[in-house]
Amino acid sequence: MSNFIQCEQGTPAWLQARAGIPTASEFATACSTVGGLDEKQQKFVDLVLSGIPEKDAVPMAGYKAMPTSSAVQLALVGELKLMPSEAAERYAAVKAIEIISGAPYGEPPKAWMLERGHVIEEEARRLYQAQTGELVTEAGICISDCGRYGYSTDGLAGERGLIEAKAPVCPVKIFYILRTQDLSEYMHQMQGGMWIAEKDWCDFIMRVPDLDACGKGLFIKRFYRNDIFISKMQKDLARFWEMVNANVAALKAA
Repeated sequence: MSNFIQCEQGTPAWLQARAGIPTASEFATACSTVGGLDEKQQKFVDLVLSGIPEKDAVPMAGYKAMPTSSAVQLALVGELKLMPSEAAERYAAVKAIEIISGAPYGEPPKAWMLERGHVIEEEARRLYQAQTGELVTEAGICISDCGRYGYSTDGLAGERGLIEAKAPVCPVKIFYILRTQDLSEYMHQMQGGMWIAEKDWCDFIMRVPDLDACGKGLFIKRFYRNDIFISKMQKDLARFWEMVNANVAALKAA
């Protein structure tokens, strides 16, 4: 069973609970790699590996001619090696230092950002409950049963759900979400939350008070648990832990 630690986000207790463990809000960073294939390349490789002749896979993947990228050729023979991104390496270094020190590392979140987030997210929870009828309770930070991962939930919804509330400032991000409803940026966080908290669904909530006048001040979209995504993420996170452990060993040996 997962362990819930009751603490307010941004407090010393909350920061301490996250020290030394990857948290869902950074799972995308921890899993990020470089040297992979773009969307068209991946489609071509998947088609060929599924048994479709290369000449037929070319137009099906959106190409006019055979792709000549060395990455594609390596992927076709199973030799494409992905490398951790710079952001993943940096995050692994932070976690290693925290494991050794037993304390949070780096500059804490800015007070004004936390206060703004708390105020708007609390309002988002209230409006969400009124609109959906779901009862939301706060639950602090959830630690996985293995003790190696954490998730700061914005609320438990009913018996089987979560909410993930955001209050973005960037107008480009606000317009993009409302126009496309593409929330892939947050998928690791939401699926990670459902995995760690052992829930079935997560409602993404975006609260933009300035858009109340046009009826767009509250955006809600539900996502269900995807065990295929979670399984791959767990493998990626296991590789991330290999980096963390290697960093810890290197620091202790230095």
